[in-house]
Amino acid sequence: MTTTGTTLGNTFEALYGHAPEGVWAAPGRVNLIGEHTDYNDGFVLPIAIPQAVRAYARRRADGVLRLTSTRVPGEVVELDVAGLAPGGVAGWAAYPAAVVWTLRRAGYEVGGADVLLDSDVPAGAGLSSSAALECAVATAYNDLYGLGLEPAEAALLAQRAENEFVGVPCGIMDQMASMVCRAGAALHLDARDLSARHVPLDLAGAGLTLLVLDTRVQHDLADGAYAALRAGCERAAALLGLPALRDLAPADLPAALGQLPADLVPLVRHVVTENDRVERAVDELERHGPAALGPILTAGHASLRDDYRTSCPETDLAAATAVAAGALGARMTGGGFGGSVIALVATERAEAVAEAVVGAFAAAGYAEPQVYRAVPAEGARREA
Repeated sequence: MTTTGTTLGNTFEALYGHAPEGVWAAPGRVNLIGEHTDYNDGFVLPIAIPQAVRAYARRRADGVLRLTSTRVPGEVVELDVAGLAPGGVAGWAAYPAAVVWTLRRAGYEVGGADVLLDSDVPAGAGLSSSAALECAVATAYNDLYGLGLEPAEAALLAQRAENEFVGVPCGIMDQMASMVCRAGAALHLDARDLSARHVPLDLAGAGLTLLVLDTRVQHDLADGAYAALRAGCERAAALLGLPALRDLAPADLPAALGQLPADLVPLVRHVVTENDRVERAVDELERHGPAALGPILTAGHASLRDDYRTSCPETDLAAATAVAAGALGARMTGGGFGGSVIALVATERAEAVAEAVVGAFAAAGYAEPQVYRAVPAEGARREA
């Protein structure tokens, strides 16, 4: 273990009276392009990031799940795994509890555990801290109880945990990115059949930096707005006689929009054009390298802002300022209603772009954004 890991191992032992059996990590993610397409059976292109949730864990034989988090010092949540039920666990503990409940519902004979969670994935920043938490616990339980789950199977169970226990009708992208991404590559994922391939993404070799500009506007996808968007997309697909909006080709979009009520038109236009942007992004990345992604990112933000309407003044300001300061492209990433903006920047311009965004936020009276540099990182794994 690292020094920090050793310290947290000691914290675990002080809390629970014994050492952890291991440490498991699952990363957050940045989605390059493909927003709100996964629950429409579409395409996405995320990367995992170095920031991760780590689960220090040990099995228990008495059916008790004890949970603590370094973000809530001193709080230990104790639960009976046999009594877990949707709506029965509040706050942050609902996410790890959801994973255990889902495993049991799926027929896996898993019991309790002592778990200490540590995270450096910013919460509420659109970087998928909740999926990272779910995937870290799923990865730990997979090893502790010898379940033999493949990464995609674990991702599906983690998604089910968030859908059915937590109550957020998310698609599969976040959990798949956390479980299966590879260092140095983006994940080109088909959300319908989970076919995936790893597309090399050498930002440093191209002289580029991917900035993550966390606006610090917190979002909560459980507040109903996300569910309303998904319901609108499903209604549109039904009206068009399609299994999902993924089945609407760009060439057929104008005619299809004429058949829909006005409130569904912008949702459908975003999903269809965004799927097309993912496919174009992969093609450009493989043919011309990562610099070619810039205009696609900017077009994606415009669609989220004007059609899907999941942006906000802070994310709009960050994206516009970054491009004006020299970024090749910028867009909101994640579910929306706050969170982060990514900006693809020539490395020699990265500091200037970051400073321009910080200055624009100060001038607007907004809280100072947090700035990170994202590199494609490894998916879920055992660390100790």
